[in-house]
Amino acid sequence: MRIKFFSFFFFLIISLIFSACEEKLPVISAIDPRIGRLGEVLTITGENFGDEREESYVTIAGVSPTTSSYMEWKQDRILVKIPESGESGLVYVFVGGKKSNPELFANQAAIPIPVQEDDAGTGPLINSIEPASGAVGSIITIKGRGFGVSREGSGVYFPWKAENSPLIPAEARQSEMMEAAETEFGYESWSDREIQVRIPDGAVSGNIEVRTPRGSSRTVSVDITGKPGTKTFKDKHSYAIRYSVDIQVQEVSGRNILYLWVPRPIGSSSQRNVQILERSQDAFIENYRGSSLFQLVDLAPQSNTSISFRCAMDVYTVETSLRAAQIKQNRDSPIHTIYIQPDSLIPSDNEKIKVLAASIVGKEQNPYLKAQHIYQWLISKAGIQAEPVNYTVLECIEEKRCDSYTAALLFCSLARAAGVPVRPIAGVLVNHSQSASKHYWAEFWIDGFGWAPVDPALGAGVAPETFNLKENHAAYYFGNIDNQRIAFSQGQIRVSRMDPRGRVSVRNRDYALQDLWEEASGGLDSYSSLWSDIIITGIYTE
Repeated sequence: MRIKFFSFFFFLIISLIFSACEEKLPVISAIDPRIGRLGEVLTITGENFGDEREESYVTIAGVSPTTSSYMEWKQDRILVKIPESGESGLVYVFVGGKKSNPELFANQAAIPIPVQEDDAGTGPLINSIEPASGAVGSIITIKGRGFGVSREGSGVYFPWKAENSPLIPAEARQSEMMEAAETEFGYESWSDREIQVRIPDGAVSGNIEVRTPRGSSRTVSVDITGKPGTKTFKDKHSYAIRYSVDIQVQEVSGRNILYLWVPRPIGSSSQRNVQILERSQDAFIENYRGSSLFQLVDLAPQSNTSISFRCAMDVYTVETSLRAAQIKQNRDSPIHTIYIQPDSLIPSDNEKIKVLAASIVGKEQNPYLKAQHIYQWLISKAGIQAEPVNYTVLECIEEKRCDSYTAALLFCSLARAAGVPVRPIAGVLVNHSQSASKHYWAEFWIDGFGWAPVDPALGAGVAPETFNLKENHAAYYFGNIDNQRIAFSQGQIRVSRMDPRGRVSVRNRDYALQDLWEEASGGLDSYSSLWSDIIITGIYTE
């Protein structure tokens, strides 16, 4: 009997050991993307990765990413930055000395592209570009064929370049591209044989290409000339974030629809490679004027619904140096026309604003120096403070008190009144504690150069206690901007109501300058919404 007992106990122990081993074996079910670029965020899903990374790690084509490359490590998901010096190869997860099954990752840059003859296929073909050189903001005409009768799903891409870290080997450095920007009225016209497009902010001399759903054209060289200064993108920080909106329905009397406009991080010359890593449900319209539009149909009483986003993006420090004497204004450009107009946030046509702007800039005619005078007045005279104030822009002038929000709008109001094209930016500051706080700044346009950033609140030294403020902040935050921020809107995002009888809800002074956030129609009688703060889940630095 005793022998049987010990035999049973022995086999039980062996079974538990094998069971524990099996439980701890990491398993990869999928990686995304399978074909991607070095430096992108790789999402690894599976099981048995562990709740904390601790001594666990990932290898990609035999290369182990640095500790700072890991943005998230959970039991069933890992977010990790693909090493810039990596290549195509197998992906493994190592947990407790045990190795997962492999998944293949392919470096997109290493995949050969077949050479096509001029008359092969139905993809786009560039025959000529006129002129072959131009300044930022000027129009070039691309002639050829196969561009498509409309631009939907297509675009013109220009070369873009950042100052590379000396730690990145020269052979691993890749040229990048950026699309002509809608917010800069990038596309003047588009037809199957001709495109008129404006050279975007941040573009550099090099090869451009036309991309369509049918393929990409061969690249053709364009020279970016006439810049009255230099703009440098450097010190890339990559962020992973999440945010959500929770809906709780109380009373319903019939068929109903709730529309939610959820802001997305913007793409720009300094905020690049924006990726939606995950969201809880598909959008009704993917990108509606800078937001994802969700349609919730026939919500039930006493029900709960949540929409959540997980995103990643690269943010660069921007440093500029302008030669004021070489700046020329083109008052006929659409950028100049639109971005000096007053709107509901920027009362630049108010008489008090116009008088104050005139007193600040005096007889100065140079737009760069006008903006500089206004910035210096703001950081020294406007009483910028950390605590929020419930004043309008005009009340801030009277009370000599404003916060980040009103300081940015006051800068824009005074600049537009002085004839300087400018727009406010809304987003969050990323503090060294990995928390995020709502913040507002601005950028003004210089013809032939592009957008120059300005942050009046940080220039005045007003920042969260856990934010790494520049020591020379007063000088630095005019023309330069740090990489410790994520932008959600450039200018005011105007969206249209879906139902003229719908009941709308707005959110003032939030992380995006959006005029409409929610719209309820039909029998949705009572509900509540909770919009979360932006939560930083990972930071990667080179």
